[in-house]
Amino acid sequence: MRPFDRPRLARVSLRWKIAALAAATAFLVVAAVGVLVHVWTAQDIRSRAEAQAFNTLYSAMDTYRRTGTLAEGAELDPAALPAELRHPADDTRHTAYDGRVDGNVGPSMWAAQRVGGPDSPVLAVQVNMSPELYGLHRLDVIMAVASLVTLAAATPLAVYGAGLLARRLRRVSETAGRISAGDLDARTGPTQGGDEVADIAATVDLMADSLAQRLRTERQFTADVAHELRTPVGGLLAAADLLPPGETEDLLRARVRDLRGLVEDLLEISRLDAGAEQAVRAHVPLDAVVSEAVARTGLDTEVTVTDATHAEAAAAAPTVETDPRRLERIVSNLVINAHRHGDTPVRVTVEGRTVVVRDHGPGFPPDLLRDGPSRFRTGATERGWGHGLGLTIAQGQARLLGAELRLDNAPDGGAVATLRLPD
Repeated sequence: MRPFDRPRLARVSLRWKIAALAAATAFLVVAAVGVLVHVWTAQDIRSRAEAQAFNTLYSAMDTYRRTGTLAEGAELDPAALPAELRHPADDTRHTAYDGRVDGNVGPSMWAAQRVGGPDSPVLAVQVNMSPELYGLHRLDVIMAVASLVTLAAATPLAVYGAGLLARRLRRVSETAGRISAGDLDARTGPTQGGDEVADIAATVDLMADSLAQRLRTERQFTADVAHELRTPVGGLLAAADLLPPGETEDLLRARVRDLRGLVEDLLEISRLDAGAEQAVRAHVPLDAVVSEAVARTGLDTEVTVTDATHAEAAAAAPTVETDPRRLERIVSNLVINAHRHGDTPVRVTVEGRTVVVRDHGPGFPPDLLRDGPSRFRTGATERGWGHGLGLTIAQGQARLLGAELRLDNAPDGGAVATLRLPD
């Protein structure tokens, strides 16, 4: 991973988030329905028990007043009568719920009424609610089992439906990722559904078309400008040869050489952008190629060749398969960049298939580490002058070789460029 790539945090798949949300919603609905059914049934049981107690007491009171005998289930001042019904203030009927359980009797609904005046006995009847409450318990169990069965059936359906949506979104995400990685031909294509996901896919494809067109225009402009500049720059070099030797001739020749180098860099970038470059691979000793590239720069740079471990050194091949010309180009650009924008000492270390170039200057600016090299941008002012093409070319050539170019800052200061060649 390049240093300027944003790390991907571990995340839960959208498919499972949607499935979990659907399952949670189903659970809440089932739980709410179960609670409502339980509360409504319990209230209905108590209402029917209260009505039954009222009717039974009415019939028992009529029998007692007419015949003086107690109807079945009726009692005078029973010992189990709830306290609130023992001394009623009037001679009307009253009811009370008794939650006590005695064997198979209870909870119960009591109804009581005085048979005469204020000090007369209290006639009471008891309606046992245990059969109905047992039926309520069975209803609760049935509701719970039915809820579990419903959840068991609904969850796979939710996972399947969420998977369909997640797959469509994943296609759009993969297309956006490929475009971000530089594949400007990546497209999602037609997406079924006619919904927001299809709109997002169409928008991403439209964005890719617009971006590709703009980049093609920019690359063509860069290539055209560089190509058109080669002729006048060549003419300037020829004209400089006609000047008499001296300080003016040397200064002019140096500036023309800089201009020619810029034109050649622009042409190289345009060829890399257009995919017109092809690597010519050969088996070459990595340390020798790196040493030669450093020597060609003419800059005071220390080159060190080390082995990571004895096991790796024994297993490592004495040569690497790569394009030596392009490898030299990468190393020389990194060394020149270190001297131009950093500070001495500049050290190059070769270890296995890895080449590390380090300087002791102010380091790479944060935006370059975050976004990567960009043409015509050198970063912070303390990094010095330049047209910002060196790292861009090095990155493009490394990508062509299948290598990884990583840019970092050392903990104790200085910029560190690490080139890892493929196996």
